[in-house]
Amino acid sequence: MSFEAGDARGAGYGRAGPSTQDIFITMTQTQTTVCVVGAGAIGGFFGARLAQGFADVSVIARGATLTALQQRGWIRESAGNREVASVRAVPDAAELGIQDVVLLAVKAYAVRDVAPAIAPLIGPQTIVLPMLNGVPWWFTLGAHALPPAGPLASTDPDGVIARAIPIDTVVGAVVYPACSSPAPGITRHNSGSKVVFGEPGAAAGASPSPRLLRLTALFRGAGFDVEASTDIRTEVWKKLLGNACFNPVSLLTGAATDRLIDDPAIHRLFVAMMQETIAVGAAMRIDPGIRPLERIAVTRKLGNVKTSMLQDAEAGRPVELDAILAAVTELGNRLSVTVGTLDAVLAMARMRARTDGLMKE
Repeated sequence: MSFEAGDARGAGYGRAGPSTQDIFITMTQTQTTVCVVGAGAIGGFFGARLAQGFADVSVIARGATLTALQQRGWIRESAGNREVASVRAVPDAAELGIQDVVLLAVKAYAVRDVAPAIAPLIGPQTIVLPMLNGVPWWFTLGAHALPPAGPLASTDPDGVIARAIPIDTVVGAVVYPACSSPAPGITRHNSGSKVVFGEPGAAAGASPSPRLLRLTALFRGAGFDVEASTDIRTEVWKKLLGNACFNPVSLLTGAATDRLIDDPAIHRLFVAMMQETIAVGAAMRIDPGIRPLERIAVTRKLGNVKTSMLQDAEAGRPVELDAILAAVTELGNRLSVTVGTLDAVLAMARMRARTDGLMKE
């Protein structure tokens, strides 16, 4: 599969192109190479499925996960079905060489450590597809970045990620499926199906680039519910509107989302937090298109849900506070938007995380 350098920007936008079906037929004639970095729940959800004849999939893994993938393959459980995919699992990116797509599915706090190590995978035509929670490091970078432009201290404090992963290689992703990994090399799909891809290097509203259409066709062909967005930053903010509230408060309380929402005082807190998050977005010319009460009602319909942050805390894993909440308060402070409620919740959640050894410093 070929991703031409000009596909993502400039003259590539606005041209009439082949249909999604034509693109997928072309792509299946020459297998796309996909390397999954992060062999956990989300990495397995996508990687194991793509490896079922849709792409030439490899994965970077270590320890028990590497052993499991090499000995029995990648196991994916979804809607009562169980798939076992054979993939090439290695501990070092240098063993693989340049890839068409690098699917980055690690926790947000781990990207800084991983980014320099994946340099052997990235060539001038490679797409890096970060499937991350919260505000990604690329959010304020690139030619069409919204104010305030420039790196965020909360997501890439010393610029390590930006130097290791060129912004022109990045296609943004917003991932809604809820997955878990009950054992090394096993992914269990619990709910949700929507995935959104979009070009950070494109002006909002520009036509999807040819490489974005190819990427979307690959994932659709593998059975994923994928949309090609012409405004990926707004898509990030839509998901963040809920995550920035439910995740840190669940960390503080140990409660699932239904109990939190049904408590009148917490419900009022969520409304206040969402109002501040919407105000920060407005200062960047982002409108998520949904109001706090509507957004809260969407999550309430899901019933008893433990947020990813609460699940991480219960498992003793570091939590993603910086990308999910600290980045919002940093943007608000830089844009002179009042974020007092968000700041207060962040301070308490950070203390809880540090007290319990859940903070990646």
